[in-house]
Amino acid sequence: MDESRRDRDEEGRARNARPRDGLGRPLPYGTPGVERQPEGVVRSPDETVREAQRLLDAGMPFHAHEVFEDAWKSGPEAERELWRGLAQMAVGLTHAARGNSAGGARLLRRGAAAVEAFGESGPHGIGVGALIVWARELAGRVDMPGDGTAGRARVVDASTEAPRLRPGGRA
Repeated sequence: MDESRRDRDEEGRARNARPRDGLGRPLPYGTPGVERQPEGVVRSPDETVREAQRLLDAGMPFHAHEVFEDAWKSGPEAERELWRGLAQMAVGLTHAARGNSAGGARLLRRGAAAVEAFGESGPHGIGVGALIVWARELAGRVDMPGDGTAGRARVVDASTEAPRLRPGGRA
């Protein structure tokens, strides 16, 4: 494929068709990559949590973010901030795993703040309180100013750091 031309979907919208790795980074054309999440899928909240947890456990938080984004865009207005916050946390983990410590920490904290209004145990059995603690603790570990490592990336393993969305480990 001519890499100077923009990829387009069936409707003619710009859509990058390059393969991606497990953290959502584009790979060269022709390179095997991770299958992308289909966009615009309407899932039940339970299906959303199960699929996102599967992707998080597999070390693919970028792809989990896309699942949360679908829920954020298609779900009831009262829950949009929950799904948006979870998407931000997944992207924060993605950035931390890619070595973007500052961006990862910022998104983890933003996501934690977004879900705070949903209480300790949020809708659909999601352990909001535990997720807030996880996000803030991880943000603190990857973004530690004044520790003599300023400017150096603190890369984390996405699957090792993956949070549990529901208490007790049930997806």
